[in-house]
Amino acid sequence: MEVPKFLTQRASVRAYRPEPIPEEDVAAMLAAAQQAPTDAGAQLYSILRVRDPELRARLAELSGGQRHVLEAAEFFIPLADVYRLKRLLAHRGESLGNFPRTALHFALLDAALAGAHLAVAAEAMGYGICWIGGLLNRVDEVARLLELPEGVLPISGLTVGVPAERPGPRPRLPRATVVHTDRYRRYAEEELEEAYRAMAPITRSGDWLKVLKRYFAKGGTMEARDAVYGLAKALAGFSDDLPAPAARTLHLRGLDAGSLAEAIAWLLKHEWRGVLFSEGTFGESEVWIEQETEAHRGEGKTPGEALARAVEAAYPSEG
Repeated sequence: MEVPKFLTQRASVRAYRPEPIPEEDVAAMLAAAQQAPTDAGAQLYSILRVRDPELRARLAELSGGQRHVLEAAEFFIPLADVYRLKRLLAHRGESLGNFPRTALHFALLDAALAGAHLAVAAEAMGYGICWIGGLLNRVDEVARLLELPEGVLPISGLTVGVPAERPGPRPRLPRATVVHTDRYRRYAEEELEEAYRAMAPITRSGDWLKVLKRYFAKGGTMEARDAVYGLAKALAGFSDDLPAPAARTLHLRGLDAGSLAEAIAWLLKHEWRGVLFSEGTFGESEVWIEQETEAHRGEGKTPGEALARAVEAAYPSEG
């Protein structure tokens, strides 16, 4: 049995004809997305369909000025979504457990699977698609524009439209490099060189290292995204040591942190010479932040909450 050519010969499409997609086709794509696998039937995802032209333009700008975000007939944003699960449990008198790391893991997985099913369905119907990772350049601003509640985080963008181009498939790593049997196999130097040779055609220069360096090496795009993503993750309630209300309190005072450690590092860098944590009389967390001439105390259920209260005392107004 042969695998359909639209799967083996697929490529991202970045040029689209100015033609709408019939609503019945959009409905079919979304129906396919909803049949994606999901752990325990929880469906920890949502799909946001962007139809407002002004909003689409702003999202294109935040994504690095990618015109196909504007020109495609449809633009979807798969979302990792634990908010709905929390509401469903509360609707029947239950509370969501405290498992932010695991929640994020399965929500990202569910959103990616649903988005992939939508994309594959679109390509099976003859449409072109392109994933927009640049949406994470300013994922915090994207979350604000989309009015996402706590527990919801964008994973990427997805353009869908009538292709104005038919690019050929791009090179991929040798199969032996990505497929392992029984045990993970470390790579010999020659295998790494073969990987570079296989991927060379992906760039005009024939040097795949230039792409890897631009995105993934020190000082690259991913490092720039990481702090913003960490903040967005904390604001969405997916940090295990900095609760979302605490992250918001700190953010409103110019302290953008995705974790308790990042918040402490910021304070020490900004003339606070000490951050002292302790346990209160009744098991609550206490923290003192100290400068040469002043000190402020905070208290909360967790160290993150306590630190936020101390910072709130030190910086009583925004800015």
